[in-house]
Amino acid sequence: MKTIPFNKPSLIGNEIKYIRDAVRLGQLAGDGTYTDKCQRAICQLTGSAKSLITHSCTAALEMAAMLCDLKPDDEVLMPSFTFVSTANAVVLRGATPVFVDIHPETLNINPEGLGQYVTPRTKAIFVVHYAGFPADMDALADVARAHGLYLVEDAAQALGSTYKGRPAGSLGDMAAFSFHETKNIISGEGGALTINRDDLFGRAEIIREKGTNRSQFFRGQVDKYTWVDVGSSYLPGELIAAYLFAQLEVEGAIRARRLSVFDAYMEAFEPLAEGFGVTLPKIPPHCTGNGHMFYFLMKDIEARTHFIQAMKQGGITTPFHYVPLHSAPAGRKYGHTPGPMPVTDRISDTLVRLPMFFDLGSDVEAVISTASEILDTPQ
Repeated sequence: MKTIPFNKPSLIGNEIKYIRDAVRLGQLAGDGTYTDKCQRAICQLTGSAKSLITHSCTAALEMAAMLCDLKPDDEVLMPSFTFVSTANAVVLRGATPVFVDIHPETLNINPEGLGQYVTPRTKAIFVVHYAGFPADMDALADVARAHGLYLVEDAAQALGSTYKGRPAGSLGDMAAFSFHETKNIISGEGGALTINRDDLFGRAEIIREKGTNRSQFFRGQVDKYTWVDVGSSYLPGELIAAYLFAQLEVEGAIRARRLSVFDAYMEAFEPLAEGFGVTLPKIPPHCTGNGHMFYFLMKDIEARTHFIQAMKQGGITTPFHYVPLHSAPAGRKYGHTPGPMPVTDRISDTLVRLPMFFDLGSDVEAVISTASEILDTPQ
């Protein structure tokens, strides 16, 4: 029986060629030729003024938390339906993640009523662009401006997506991206921080360079470099950057291929969804996606469990997604949940993801056929 994984990393263009070239150039530590190429490409893709690549999206989020100058007793509003790195970045600064509910259609943080959770301790809003579809950033920016808060995009899944014609990554004060092997553009592990405020970039360089002004030294702006601020070692090596640049070169082609799979799923399941008892992704108004993910919302957790097991028997991996952070042991210990979370709890129990990767090709028809048969068969 042929098996179809949920995800499979792919060589697409010049990855190996550029890795060899990085070795030939003689610098394997970070901030070399390919780091610079990546950062220029990311700025071009996102419309951001500055970008810094990192060894992970987690690192980029940690940098963002430092740039928000989070301190113990500060609070950050964020969705509970997200990966743990969004909250950990806040907790590591001694601050408190404040978990709020998501919109039932977009699965992004719900700006309606968000202001009621702002307190004198609130410093920032961390926004997750779930499934690559940007959140309602204009409404969220209104909340941030009204209360003097930082607005940070957790855009781990959203490279290449847009909101009202503006690219993800350019919509907040800062944005964190992921190049983990499960994302559209990959380098195995990797990330980036885009910065849209001039007053933050200088400190961002220092934080990324272990708290030193090393970057200024190499540009000849200071005669020696030294420890000037908090920071850590957030740079990726040049081999990672070389692989990443090869993928960034063909981001448009990768996005187009994934969107074709997304469209194939939507075309196949949209006429049948109501009869199957499933809900399909809703594309938020004024947004374009990047084909990062396709999911079903099942009627309950039992239906989802049956579907996952039946698909597995057919050789197809279809995982669920996040366990809500507000209900996790560390979430209860370090976070605060000021209001009810009915949408988050329901989505966590019912969401299941279909395979989505660059080389899926004609196997998409096998996924559609197997899923349709399972959904059309009474349990």
